[in-house]
Amino acid sequence: MKAKIHVTLKSGVLDPQGKAVEHALAAIGFGGVERVRQGKYIELDLAESDPERAHAKVDAMCRQLLANTVIENYTFRLGD
Repeated sequence: MKAKIHVTLKSGVLDPQGKAVEHALAAIGFGGVERVRQGKYIELDLAESDPERAHAKVDAMCRQLLANTVIENYTFRLGD
């Protein structure tokens, strides 16, 4: 089973990488971008076939390691 995880900064948390990308896009001619927020995408292949157990494991992984829940939000989807 595959887990697709998105981790993003919480609203109000400063995002210097997003700001740098925003400025770089404008510098190379891509005007009109008003805001960039960066995050990360993580894909896991799990040796788990039970969807409830997989959900619990991925949620625990996110809370304990993959996301800093003080400043980041995470969402994930399980599937093939």
